[in-house]
Amino acid sequence: MPFWIELLVSAFLIIGSIFALIGAIGLYRLPDFYTRLHGPTKATTLGVGGVLVASMLFFSYHNDGLSLHELLITLFLFITAPVSAHMLAKAAMQQKLERIEKTQGKPWD
Repeated sequence: MPFWIELLVSAFLIIGSIFALIGAIGLYRLPDFYTRLHGPTKATTLGVGGVLVASMLFFSYHNDGLSLHELLITLFLFITAPVSAHMLAKAAMQQKLERIEKTQGKPWD
């Protein structure tokens, strides 16, 4: 395997891991449901996307062809994550879930 492919795969793995770690820390540390929702939907989605791009590069080189499985997984993830976050936020608004003062907007009043 050429050095530049190893470097690209390693870079995407590290960047993806950092984004996933930031998303997990955000999920743990943020104070209310509405702010906590951003951790898994934003940063963790980018983290998984970085790992999948690294996997696509690695297996495309080893199989002598373009690996599209990871591209389809990434596309599905980028489509479903915002939809599921929107549905969770709407359900929380229907339940009138408590929020901290810094969370802006109060659409149920």
